Amino acid sequence: MTTESLLEEAVQLIGDKAGGQSVPEPGRIDLTVEPARLLECVSALKDAQWGYLSAITGLDLGPQDGHLEALYHFCQKAAVLTLRVSLPRDGAVIPSICGLIPSATLFERELMEMFGIVCEGTPDPHRLFLSDDWPAGVYPLRKDFIVPIPAPRPEKGTAE
Repeated sequence: MTTESLLEEAVQLIGDKAGGQSVPEPGRIDLTVEPARLLECVSALKDAQWGYLSAITGLDLGPQDGHLEALYHFCQKAAVLTLRVSLPRDGAVIPSICGLIPSATLFERELMEMFGIVCEGTPDPHRLFLSDDWPAGVYPLRKDFIVPIPAPRPEKGTAE
């Protein structure tokens, strides 16, 4: 099968569950999916044994946009299908896909920790990268994150 025919197959599997589609580059297709339809889409791909989940990533276009996106990247040979799920910036909640793809847990934990997108029903919501004392509600991969600058240390040999 060609890359194009693999992508056509994926689009047919998702069918009317997607709201829109775009082709960002050859060999790739992005399908826009509502949060409530995500599990249906992932289930359709899994049932048809169409590829594998290669990653879940987040996207923040900035606070003025008011939305975040969760991107679910599936690969079949050279074909890449991305399910794009738009979420409100405040109260971003998406269903966990771990019931369908257990290995998604690490990606979901990263999404929650770095972007503040809650994956409802994920089996392990504990932090993955940030320390336990990291402040709640501070997400380092959001565009409005401000890196704290530590106070300068006095030079050696000088009085404090």
